[in-house]
Amino acid sequence: MNIKYRFIRENEYPFLKEMLYEALFVPPSQPKFPASIIEVPEIAKYINSWEQGKSDIAIVAVHDDELLGAVWGRKFEESNKGYGFVDEATPEISMAVKPEFRNKGIGTSLLNQIESEFAKIGIITLSLSVNKLNPAKQLYERCGYEIFQEEETAVTMMKEIRK
Repeated sequence: MNIKYRFIRENEYPFLKEMLYEALFVPPSQPKFPASIIEVPEIAKYINSWEQGKSDIAIVAVHDDELLGAVWGRKFEESNKGYGFVDEATPEISMAVKPEFRNKGIGTSLLNQIESEFAKIGIITLSLSVNKLNPAKQLYERCGYEIFQEEETAVTMMKEIRK
């Protein structure tokens, strides 16, 4: 499968909504969230008013013009923290791959791409939040993310991307 990785295009911003929904972990045997959950302010802030560039960066995985997954990150302020907030200088990233394309290396490649792009603009660290039961936690660990803070069901992980 020939997969290309590139910055998201403005006409593809709705795909971030789809991927934000996919990124919400539902434990086994639990019902899926209603689609409207991505409109809840604590969740919607991960994609609202997206401004590609500066500290908002989104990268998509594409095969034959089909978007397969995305990784995106932005900085949050102390007064409007994300779930994986570390500090105002550290962008928090989110990622999702369509279910039928998981476990094919796409997530790893997406992480590598966004780390590279953030490093180019002088970012030193990235953070994320992941449910402890989410299989993606193992992906993040394999890619060098380490636990920064532990909550009841989730962990905030962090990675130094530029030394």
